[in-house]
Amino acid sequence: MGRFSRIENPLVRWLSIGVWRLFVDDLRLEEARKPEFRSLHDCFIRELKPGARPVDDDPDLLASPCDAVVGEHGTVEDGQVLQAKGYPYSVAELLGSQSDAARLEGACYVTLRLKSSMYHRFHAPCAGRVRGLRYISGDTWNVNPIALRRIERLFCKNERAVMTLEPGCGDTPLILVPVAAILVASMRIHGLDRPLTLEYDGPNELALDRDVEKGDELGYFEHGSTIIVFAGPEFRFDAALTAGDVIRMGGPLFRRRNVPEKKE
Repeated sequence: MGRFSRIENPLVRWLSIGVWRLFVDDLRLEEARKPEFRSLHDCFIRELKPGARPVDDDPDLLASPCDAVVGEHGTVEDGQVLQAKGYPYSVAELLGSQSDAARLEGACYVTLRLKSSMYHRFHAPCAGRVRGLRYISGDTWNVNPIALRRIERLFCKNERAVMTLEPGCGDTPLILVPVAAILVASMRIHGLDRPLTLEYDGPNELALDRDVEKGDELGYFEHGSTIIVFAGPEFRFDAALTAGDVIRMGGPLFRRRNVPEKKE
């Protein structure tokens, strides 16, 4: 699928995007920075026009790193979180680190599912410093709601990356876990000199050290998937959101506890 999607033939591109539109009802290409695409892959990884995703600059708010459907969310308890009701999984297994998981006890989390039609790039929820990345190879199970209710520990089975962001707005590092899925298992992380794919044969612990501003692009998927976000216990999930809601990159995701929401 990855090879097919990169075919730069006008007829193949037109037919591919046309068939894609038959299966989705929210492919919003009018937001794209450029009006034409070289291939289906070029369309998947499209950038948006400047200003298409305004980022809330409130320092007491963590912004959504991506466009997504909001999934399970809550608090890390006894080292576990939920992928779906009745389907817990271990944070240590997800992150590939017992020590990282221990630091997240009592933290809040949310699962953000990117549909194939959505914008595929992800961004910094706040200003801070990216400090390292752990790559964990794995499968490419579908991450739709049906699969999440049937396949235990699905996120712990799929290919994924674990990115640590030391924020300037909190005490506990944020952890973002981009999880790859069916069709195109590949992630591009800015600051790395090669993509993370199923063919990747480099080290699991990768050096990554860069300052970012809130809303800066961190990387992108080469197909729709999921990002699991962990934030410290000093934050809470935004009260306006519920599972099933669609959130846009830059919108309110977590708010600092004991700080009243600003009125419009």
